Amino acid sequence: MRKSLDEKLARIHADPHGAKDFLLADAKDADMALAIGAPGKSPEAHPGEVRFRSLSEYREIIAAIVEQGLVDIMLMSASTNEVLTIQRRIFDDSPVTPAARANDTTDIHILRGSRYAEQPSLPFRTATLDHIQCGHLDCRAEERTLGADLGLYSITFQNDAVLDRQALEEYKTFRLEAERKGFRHFLEVFDPNVPGSVAPEKIAEFINDAIVRTLAGVTSRGRPLFLKVVYHGPKAMEELVNYDPHLIVGILGGSAGTTYDAFKLLSEARKYGARVALFGRKINNAENQLAFIRFLRLIADGEITAEEAVQAYHGVLHRLGIKPHRELAEDMQLQTNVMSYGGSGTVISVPKPSRSTGSRPAQKEQAKPGCGCSGGTEAACTCKSSDPSRPSGNRPVVEPLPDFSRMTAAEKVAYHRARWNRILG
Repeated sequence: MRKSLDEKLARIHADPHGAKDFLLADAKDADMALAIGAPGKSPEAHPGEVRFRSLSEYREIIAAIVEQGLVDIMLMSASTNEVLTIQRRIFDDSPVTPAARANDTTDIHILRGSRYAEQPSLPFRTATLDHIQCGHLDCRAEERTLGADLGLYSITFQNDAVLDRQALEEYKTFRLEAERKGFRHFLEVFDPNVPGSVAPEKIAEFINDAIVRTLAGVTSRGRPLFLKVVYHGPKAMEELVNYDPHLIVGILGGSAGTTYDAFKLLSEARKYGARVALFGRKINNAENQLAFIRFLRLIADGEITAEEAVQAYHGVLHRLGIKPHRELAEDMQLQTNVMSYGGSGTVISVPKPSRSTGSRPAQKEQAKPGCGCSGGTEAACTCKSSDPSRPSGNRPVVEPLPDFSRMTAAEKVAYHRARWNRILG
């Protein structure tokens, strides 16, 4: 099956200024950083108890998200990639591309009681490309397509000539090996993890310059497919995008935050030129990951605003009987200061919903639910579920979408709410 990643990248490079494609990635590689806590808190935990999901539960969630088919990339650890990609073959008939974390610098070693993240980042690689591609050392040529052929490589620049040179040497070694073995990568560039390494007002400029300088000597065969960087606001994003329209820029999600924090981050970054969003904790900590991803996709495709999405998401949680982490008014708070050029450093609020109904959004006129296979009503529909967010043994039928460009914001919200009512019951 053709992968949506390849199709979207081809369209973007063919028309960098006109293509509307946007890539979503779910970063489920947290076991290479957070260890026991990586799968997230278990919903079965009791009050006052911290209980985490098991690794097997974590992998089943990954499988469900791949079956949903709304993300373009699923990023995993090498060990999870072996289980799901090589052994279970869940990506064979999916438009989703499997990827694995190819290195794990010391600043992401988040162990309980440790101080690693406070110390200058040092390069390190647990996984080998052979193990990612075929599950064992020294793959034969015909085995290299068994696993993932895409990986994340991460660099944390420190503004220290010795440390940064070492990081660049390791990246060069990785790139040469990757080119020889037909392995693609995307490049994650973190901000310095040691406070004071760069003046706060210069960090965005420092990172942009570090990226451009690092890649200036890299020819097309060794360049990353796209970047994964901290979103430092419109000015920094536009500067990097305008420098080279073929240098595709993606944002990382960071900490979980509110639902509006995640949705607005995606919306703002997209507005100013980002083409990729890679969210890990923001997805993994969601009350319902499939529903959360559904709304990320709608925002990424320009079909719904961040504000509409938060209210509609709470509507889905209410219908599913899931208690939200926060009431709607609280979940509409921004906990970031990079939504404007200046960045005030304060928490930004949006107007409260017009109704004080807790987590339920205001009722609007409902769009008529369609079957998705023949255009009839749901009662007359005899086909399988047409929505890829509901796992099925069959390939999902693609549901025709209305012309969103001709719909008002209220009509779009009504359409998507009716669709979720139909999907989730």
